[in-house]
Amino acid sequence: MANIRAALALMANAFAWGVSWWPFRQLQEMGLHPLWATAIVYLVALVFLLIAQPNAWRGLQRYPALWVLALAAGLTNVGFNWAVTTGDVVRVVLLFYLMPAWVVLLAWPLLGEKPDGAALMRLALALAGVVVVLKTPDLAWPWPESLADWLGLMGGAAFALTNILLRKLNQAPQSSSMLAMFGGSAVTTAAIALLGMQLGLVTALPAAQTHWLLWVSGLSLFILAGNIGLQYGAARLSANATSIIMLSEVVFASVSAVLLGASEVTMHSLLGGFLILLAAVLSAVHTQAVH
Repeated sequence: MANIRAALALMANAFAWGVSWWPFRQLQEMGLHPLWATAIVYLVALVFLLIAQPNAWRGLQRYPALWVLALAAGLTNVGFNWAVTTGDVVRVVLLFYLMPAWVVLLAWPLLGEKPDGAALMRLALALAGVVVVLKTPDLAWPWPESLADWLGLMGGAAFALTNILLRKLNQAPQSSSMLAMFGGSAVTTAAIALLGMQLGLVTALPAAQTHWLLWVSGLSLFILAGNIGLQYGAARLSANATSIIMLSEVVFASVSAVLLGASEVTMHSLLGGFLILLAAVLSAVHTQAVH
């Protein structure tokens, strides 16, 4: 039952991430760049957390690796939220889910989780799916073609590291891990937004207005609930299992993007998505057989 609850918690987080592109796009239409929106969302979530858990900061003294978690969580949000707001949602999400490749590379040295032959086969299927998605008629090679593509890849690598660190820090207080993730996301996105302004990539923070402040507050609560699910699930399942379960985000994002007109269904995305989801199904069958 504990594993089932952990898996459901991870799926709740995947749902929150999978549909978060829509409120971020609504905020962008109101003049709020996704990096500023992300910084404010996590600042609000941080305030809620500190009200509920005022001693959460103490864990940062006992577990220095939480500072690395803060940076990893921040870069995850920079990559994903910026990419899904400006690029094709399905394409970005599929690129983000090169995450299992990063997990295999990181979980072995950091957690001692050596991948077996079956895990490598599933990984190869997922990577083949990403190659299919990247190969478009306009490109000779399957290579990222836009800022959104690169952001999606970077966000996936950072998210893999986040999951690895959550597993490694499973003895740390949950409130301290959440403090690191929320604080790191707020500070990192704000810092990169300021840098982006200097480079002409990010618009300035607009004056506060009631309509987008209400949207940001609601999105903060939504993301807060999703992060609680990630904290609970990732600390109780292996890094590889976590990365595969979180692939359900592909389904949530793809369905919502197509229904709301933010993405087009192509043979590349269908075939690539099929290969990635096939890897996820094989992993689920393997996990069930093991347990």
